Amino acid sequence: MDKFNFTIIGAGVIGLSIAFDLSKTFNHIVLVEKNESFGQEISSRNSEVIHAGLYYQKNSLKSRLCQEGKVFLYEYCEKNKIPFRKCGKILVAKHEQENELMNLFMKAIDNGVSDCYLLNKENITNLEPLAFPGKAIFSPSTGIIDTHAFMKSLKQKFEDNNGIISFASKVVGIQYINRMYKIRLSNNFEFISEVVINCAGLGSTEISNLLDIRKEVFLCKGDYFRISPVPKINHLLYPLPLKENTGLGVHVTIDLGGGVKLGPDASYVNQIDYKINERKASDFLMEGRKLIPSLTIDCIYPDMSGIRPKLQKYGETEQDFYITEETANGYKGFINLLGIESPGLTASLAIAKYVTNLL
Repeated sequence: MDKFNFTIIGAGVIGLSIAFDLSKTFNHIVLVEKNESFGQEISSRNSEVIHAGLYYQKNSLKSRLCQEGKVFLYEYCEKNKIPFRKCGKILVAKHEQENELMNLFMKAIDNGVSDCYLLNKENITNLEPLAFPGKAIFSPSTGIIDTHAFMKSLKQKFEDNNGIISFASKVVGIQYINRMYKIRLSNNFEFISEVVINCAGLGSTEISNLLDIRKEVFLCKGDYFRISPVPKINHLLYPLPLKENTGLGVHVTIDLGGGVKLGPDASYVNQIDYKINERKASDFLMEGRKLIPSLTIDCIYPDMSGIRPKLQKYGETEQDFYITEETANGYKGFINLLGIESPGLTASLAIAKYVTNLL
């Protein structure tokens, strides 16, 4: 029976980052993915934003790994010629939200995000003539990235370091026997591994449950609508984050191809379904006008949707990333990553180093 030192489950941006980081030091590593290619779920259905770390609780993994990961990610992009743009983000408040805006600004400063600063109406109009002229926070280190190019680069580097990737390989069984993990795939192929790292994204609880480690993850869906004709926007435009901890609010996202989108919204769902409800156009128009008042209904079209794995139910306090070596549950060498939502992309390289250190 084949034996590996490390098995990584899930070839999204987190799994690929961990695989690459481990392969710089270790060998006999296999990355298994249930889909036909890498990054087919969360990693390819998001805003492709490199976050600065404005929102997260002080000293949380989300805060620490976002800020570390932002630095790592920009360095990686520059070194490996991954398309990106440090476009900056304007976080706009309505008049009645100015106290909330100041609270968020002080929270960001307290978290160590030292480069953000406040804008007045005139500042916003000079930067973005189409944007709503309210008070705002400007985050110059927020950016956008070609996520596919980033993941493709990680995959290639992992394989160059003799890592093995097996696509169309769904894990259907894990047994812990004599301090080793016996893993069975959907094609009935079996092998053993000293270490297993579960970063299966939307399927992470299913993997965790195979070892009877029960921790529930809730699915939160977000739709996107594109704007056409494309308005002349140079920065990301965000509202204040949602109070229900479901997301950052419908924002205006620019991409490297010159497109502009609205989204995502947030609604908890019971199953994975990427169909877009076209009747939401009027809701998106209402949210979009809070950021670009000149938007009209005839320039908003359905684009895509994505699903985020959350550790809290609707209305509950936001939970931190769950990244744990499960010795306490009786499984030495099993690393569990659950609830890796935003800022997972930004934090991906920092998460990889964190997992390597756990080992």
